[in-house]
Amino acid sequence: MPKLAPEPQRDPTADRLLTPENCVVALIDYQPGQYATVTSSSREEIDLNVRAVAKLATAYEVPVVLSTVGVDMGVNEGTDPAILEELPGVTEIDRTGVNAWEDDEFRAAIEDTGRRKVVIGGLWTEVCLTFPTLDMLAEGYEVFPVADAVGGITPVAHARAFDRMTAAGARPVTAISFGSELMRNWAREDSDKLRKVMRWYFPERERLGITGTE
Repeated sequence: MPKLAPEPQRDPTADRLLTPENCVVALIDYQPGQYATVTSSSREEIDLNVRAVAKLATAYEVPVVLSTVGVDMGVNEGTDPAILEELPGVTEIDRTGVNAWEDDEFRAAIEDTGRRKVVIGGLWTEVCLTFPTLDMLAEGYEVFPVADAVGGITPVAHARAFDRMTAAGARPVTAISFGSELMRNWAREDSDKLRKVMRWYFPERERLGITGTE
């Protein structure tokens, strides 16, 4: 007999995996100054994947906390406009410090969602991603760095940062694995949300010449 119906859905708020109802996305410091010094991955690949995360969060109505550093101080520009376009209604939280978890407004924005699973991306991997990840893990959050949507100033810096985060309990994901985890079953009514992102993602990846061998 053909299988056309989805399996029973687990409680989406208590699920051990990521669901639209149990996680929050944090995107930190996707700004020109940070991009300019990243060498562990290309800007094109980072942009592709962080935009995919933003599209997925928007499609599945996952809360997004977006932060920048040094904009109010006049030393940095804001978030890449291509990322902002994918996040209608989301406002930037500017900071002075490199550890977003030490900023009261950022921290409150995460806490106010009531969610304990944090999908996180940031530039650089070894600083603006790692520091809040370690702090949130220490406070009992489950933290999921998006490995293909981030970058460090060197491949070594990026890799060692992931070593440090995973040793502390972080659970790396990728942009498309994040979307697949939210969707979970192709027979669900909302599965077209992932299909739509994928119909953009793979042609765009090919257009950019991203091979996955960087």
